[in-house]
Amino acid sequence: MPARLHHERIARSDQSPTRWLVLTHGIYGAGSNWRSIARKVTDQRREWGVVLVDLRGHGRSEAGEPPHTVAACAEDVRALIETLGETLGDVRAIAGHSFGGKVALATRRLVALDQTWVLDASPSARRVLPERPVEQATTGAAATGHGESTVLQVLELMERAPRTWARREDFVAAVTREGHEAGLAQWLAMSLIPDGAGQLVLRFDLAALREMIGDYRATDLWDVLEAPGGDVEVVVAERSPTLSAADRGRLAAAPPHVHVHYVPAGHWLHIDAPAAVVELLVARLP
Repeated sequence: MPARLHHERIARSDQSPTRWLVLTHGIYGAGSNWRSIARKVTDQRREWGVVLVDLRGHGRSEAGEPPHTVAACAEDVRALIETLGETLGDVRAIAGHSFGGKVALATRRLVALDQTWVLDASPSARRVLPERPVEQATTGAAATGHGESTVLQVLELMERAPRTWARREDFVAAVTREGHEAGLAQWLAMSLIPDGAGQLVLRFDLAALREMIGDYRATDLWDVLEAPGGDVEVVVAERSPTLSAADRGRLAAAPPHVHVHYVPAGHWLHIDAPAAVVELLVARLP
């Protein structure tokens, strides 16, 4: 059974949208990470509304039943789109960042949409994760990079770290001691919630996250991206290592329905270059 996904509708108060974009986030995130961008897009494209979605195990969505895979996340989103179609009307597009970008591609296999946005996510398979976390942390300058390497380092850090924390500041300090940037540490600290006993605990099921990240790396979705059936808008963050040189070369030779856009940003392009992301969405939404 699909997980029930928490979602937030963004639209101008003086407008009833005739089209909707479903927008989701990367691993460890939530749909609300994209609220500012969604509001700016709907201000300029008044016929559009945006549905910000928390994926399973993230934000306020259900944890979902195993297996915790990209395909399972896509099935959750498909079920939500079906429900939204009954209440909101025309869901015409989907967008996802990082892990959510692969979920958006997998959803394209299940739902007929006019447009699919893949925001700094590779369709390629990567090396599969080990079943258990590594024993030693990667510290120092290497750990401050953006992209998949940071995702893995953060997961391993959370797996080693204490389960509960007295203060958010203690968690932030622990993350920055591992060599990660303060902004990333503070963003992760937003996922600390009270445990009912006066302590704070991360909301994540770390075993489920490891399964999701492992499946993200093992899943190849080039066949979905290259198949006809609605436009695919691939946004590449120029300073991010997420899409390899081979990925970028294959995108350059992709079929005509695939459009590639480069933005001057790191992996968290909605933070590094929000204006460029808004400009692309406003210009390219049907």
